[in-house]
Amino acid sequence: MVIFRALTIFAIAWRFCLDDIVLSRLPYFWSRFWRRWRRSATPPPARLRMALEHLGPIFIKFGQLLSTRPDLLPAEYIVELSRLQDRVPPHSTVEIRASLENALGCTIADVFSEFDEIPLGSASVAQVHRARLQGSGEEVAVKILRPGVRRRIQRDLRLMRSFAWWAQTLLKHGERLHPQEVVEEFARHLGNETQLLREASNCTQIGRNLVSSPFIVAPKVHWPLCRDDVMVMEYLPAIPISNHAALREAGVDFSRLAKNGIELFFTQVFRDSFFHADMHPGNVHVDVQGRFVLLDYGIVGSLTDFDKEYLARNFIAFFNQDYRAVAQMHVDAGWTPPDTPVTAFENDIRAVCEPIFSRPLKEISFGRFLLQMFQVARQYKLELQPQLLLLQKTLLNVEGMGRELAPDINLWDTAKPFLEKWARQQYSTRRVISVLRGQAPDWLAVVNDLPLAARLLLRRAKQESLVNNEAIRLSRSRSRWRTAAISSVIALLVCLSLLLD
Repeated sequence: MVIFRALTIFAIAWRFCLDDIVLSRLPYFWSRFWRRWRRSATPPPARLRMALEHLGPIFIKFGQLLSTRPDLLPAEYIVELSRLQDRVPPHSTVEIRASLENALGCTIADVFSEFDEIPLGSASVAQVHRARLQGSGEEVAVKILRPGVRRRIQRDLRLMRSFAWWAQTLLKHGERLHPQEVVEEFARHLGNETQLLREASNCTQIGRNLVSSPFIVAPKVHWPLCRDDVMVMEYLPAIPISNHAALREAGVDFSRLAKNGIELFFTQVFRDSFFHADMHPGNVHVDVQGRFVLLDYGIVGSLTDFDKEYLARNFIAFFNQDYRAVAQMHVDAGWTPPDTPVTAFENDIRAVCEPIFSRPLKEISFGRFLLQMFQVARQYKLELQPQLLLLQKTLLNVEGMGRELAPDINLWDTAKPFLEKWARQQYSTRRVISVLRGQAPDWLAVVNDLPLAARLLLRRAKQESLVNNEAIRLSRSRSRWRTAAISSVIALLVCLSLLLD
């Protein structure tokens, strides 16, 4: 099976002339004999995208991951791979029902009074069906892992790991591209997406964090019916954010919705440190009250306090056009080497940023701006932080939806007040008291241990004092014996000299 899959991959690669892309990056003595008729008129980035689409859902997801890595690929590849869409036909209803019953350990009729066999949505890893619970009659959404998906993932990952090893070994600058690390990162993301219990816990956590938010409603999870292969949650009727006609008919204010989306993003990142990291239009719906309904909680991101502080300060410096501060903070955070020429870095950042300020969102692309920033940072050996990649991807999604909803909205003017308020709160008295209160148990434990630690310290000091006193006594004793011996030798020498005279 693996051999057949490998042959299929090689056939598709040959069809789209991917060999030309690969061989052009091999050392010259490997590629100089390759025949020129293999080269295609289609640009290499487009050929790569089309090949991934033909290879199927797992490779499409891999391409989507690569589209978030401007530190590894040139800008033209990033733009092309970002067009990949996860379009997958529904799985066989018979197999889906069998998989659901096997996971629940009972028949569908035992749990659901109704089960819609036509899925609400179908993706590469799972598909979602609408159902109604027995007894309560509550309408729910049932997410079911596609049968055999884990086996197919492991098969393709084995091949990807082999290709990554060869790429790292043979390609020019192969080690700099870190293909093996990229594949392992992809494997980790896929592993999270195939654990529906983990997704259910992510959904619950985001719902708990945002329970008081007027901008979003998260579905309630029915934990007794959740398994590794099945997730049952509240069904929330909503309109896809891409269906503008239906949103207008429902009376949704597009400008307000776009601003709420930006604030929701920054709230999850900076206040909660836990954010939905797959906010493409297919996963974002809007209810009749104008609140966001997020779907698919398989991919989430989080930031440390250190990352949040530096990121917020960078954003604020950008908004204030303080490019010197931006350059210096990159050095202070260790994102660029300590010998980075800050003045030159500042000037290059200014050249990228100045053209975009005070312009409406419809006239600029934050995605293109980020790509330009990464290209500048490459010159200064920027080490792109892995924990920021999901953040970058989500920010691009938010920007895209904002442009669709309200092209005239200014991302900077919307985000700046939120970030400045957050920064003030970080150093407020209430924040300090909250931090101290949170650390109180640790301080109490230290206080409780102080008497014992003090006794041990005093005992050790006393023992060291006794040892030192004994050492001093012995030293003095040795000194007295040494003085007596020298005096005796001198006296003996004087007596001998008198006798000889």
